[in-house]
Amino acid sequence: MPREDISFQTSDNVTLRGWFYKPSDASSPLPCLVMAHGFSALKEMDLDLFAETFTSNLPLTCLVYDNRGFGDSDAKEGQPRQEIIPAQQTSDYSDAITHAQTRSEVNKDKIGIWGSSYSGGHVLWVGAVDRRVKAVLCQVPCVDGWANFHRLIRPDFVAGLNNAFQDGAYTPRRTLDVLTDFQDRHARAAGKTAGLVPVVDADVHKPSALPTADSYNFFTAWGEKSNWKNEVTLKSIEAFREYIPSAHIHHIAPTPLLMTVAENDVLTPTDLTLEAYSRALEPKQLHILPGGHFDGYSGPNFERNSGVQVEFLRKHLCS
Repeated sequence: MPREDISFQTSDNVTLRGWFYKPSDASSPLPCLVMAHGFSALKEMDLDLFAETFTSNLPLTCLVYDNRGFGDSDAKEGQPRQEIIPAQQTSDYSDAITHAQTRSEVNKDKIGIWGSSYSGGHVLWVGAVDRRVKAVLCQVPCVDGWANFHRLIRPDFVAGLNNAFQDGAYTPRRTLDVLTDFQDRHARAAGKTAGLVPVVDADVHKPSALPTADSYNFFTAWGEKSNWKNEVTLKSIEAFREYIPSAHIHHIAPTPLLMTVAENDVLTPTDLTLEAYSRALEPKQLHILPGGHFDGYSGPNFERNSGVQVEFLRKHLCS
């Protein structure tokens, strides 16, 4: 499928970059699906597979972009790269919708949004508050940062993290034994470097943002063939814990919602996601995939996963 490199400005003047896909035989304005990836992930991490599948099988365009501060996108002036602030990323989805609506290839009245993992939570939020959205597809979403944080982080690490959030930061050795090398909030206010945390670690017992074995396998494999970096700011973890994107899930209706859930998800736990789905109103559709969090991105589950998403889009966005 034809793919064009694109860039657009957010409402706070940050340049985001990505790809625009359209069917090779497109001759009139088509619906558009706006897509971004999850926690620290880049568009190259299989979003091209989804966009190519959607535009090959449907009269549909796709706008895919890197989140601010990651991959090819810029960070806000004065803000460090590798920082994830949910309110900024949800606002960026709406700005991406605005950009899509300005394109001559797009039917501005038929915009859908797709997200996975952390961005799967973002699209729940955006789908509830941005009424331009006509279809919401969320895949293995983070639905409750507080509950998710306390599932992922060992209880004996929580006190150290609380102290780090309030006063300090991880040391360059990235351990929790010393939190006094510098004071993160004071240092940032003085214009110094933000404290960093590894996204994943080979030893899941060591501190990291995503301390699961499948997270390590997924990200390190991509780190060898992309410009992904194994770090996020300490503030990103604090922002994650306070973010509950499913708070407005019942307000998405009457916009159609497809939620894809992995039956053995230990990163965004299955039971938390199913509880959130129970609070959504009709029209909604639940698709449960075998395997874990990352098994729907590629491999044997990809066709099973993307096939359901194609049919949902055919019915609710491309009809």
